[in-house]
Amino acid sequence: MSITSAVGRSAVALIAACALCAHAVAQTWPYKPVKLIVNFPPGGVADTLARAIAPGISEAIKQPVVVDNRPGANGAIGADAVAKSPADGYTFLVTSGGAMTVDPFIYANLPYDTQKDLTPVASLAIVRVFLMVHPSVPAKNLNEFVAYARANPGKLSYGSAGSGSSPHIAAEMFTRAAKIEATHVPYKGAAPALNDLLGGQVQFMFDPGPGLQHAATGKLMVLAVASAKRASRYPDIPTLEELGMRVDADTTFGVYAPTRVSPAIIERMNREINRTLNSPVLVDNMARLGGDVAPMTIQDFVSRQAADRARYGAFIKEAGIKVD
Repeated sequence: MSITSAVGRSAVALIAACALCAHAVAQTWPYKPVKLIVNFPPGGVADTLARAIAPGISEAIKQPVVVDNRPGANGAIGADAVAKSPADGYTFLVTSGGAMTVDPFIYANLPYDTQKDLTPVASLAIVRVFLMVHPSVPAKNLNEFVAYARANPGKLSYGSAGSGSSPHIAAEMFTRAAKIEATHVPYKGAAPALNDLLGGQVQFMFDPGPGLQHAATGKLMVLAVASAKRASRYPDIPTLEELGMRVDADTTFGVYAPTRVSPAIIERMNREINRTLNSPVLVDNMARLGGDVAPMTIQDFVSRQAADRARYGAFIKEAGIKVD
């Protein structure tokens, strides 16, 4: 037997062995609880989605699915924990789109690479952000709000879910388009930012949906949605583009795994998550938040993430946004 032939057969054998190993992993997985790490605090959209899909996944894989909140640094703390976790299919990340498609452009020293260390598993929802204003601001519509902000440069402050979050980037897009000056106050998630907006500590924010219930009771004013289209459940809320400002800050929340996790496990999780997203209760809950559930194939999710990354990256570079 020639050396070349022997090497070729060895390579084929190695490939076959790897395939068998992957198949074996898929057959034995899972034999213990699966953890969903949410890189934002309880009460936000990422946390809500994780807790909504956990029971369905648990039922399908016959193992407990535990939600573990690890907020901080616009999701970098939780994402880093997942990126560095064992690639055994027992730790996944549930995160906002901004943490994956914005952070790489604004943080110079992320301890992980969003494209090399984490792999997309499943899309969860397309989330929109709504311009919410505290009633203390003397404005009843967008034109009045912009006029007031221009007449009082630097007087208004806005909250966000953290530097680089989609609410932050939406506000950056908006303030530039409206030609107004306002102070950014970052929080460790949208929920604490919303609490301070309700208390009047900040005057406005781009909220990913939970604030709509407060707008319905008059505790907040909702002036517009920073999306390419109106939310189906809230057709009376105009888009900023309709009002003369090209601001599209839609983001795709999803599930990710450490890169080296078996493709068979990732495909299984994608199927189970997509099935769970068909729940009428979850569909209704997302609609109440102004968003849409978004089951996708893995490849469609990869393509959507790439498009979001290109869109946000271009704006961030143009605006020169950086976070130390």
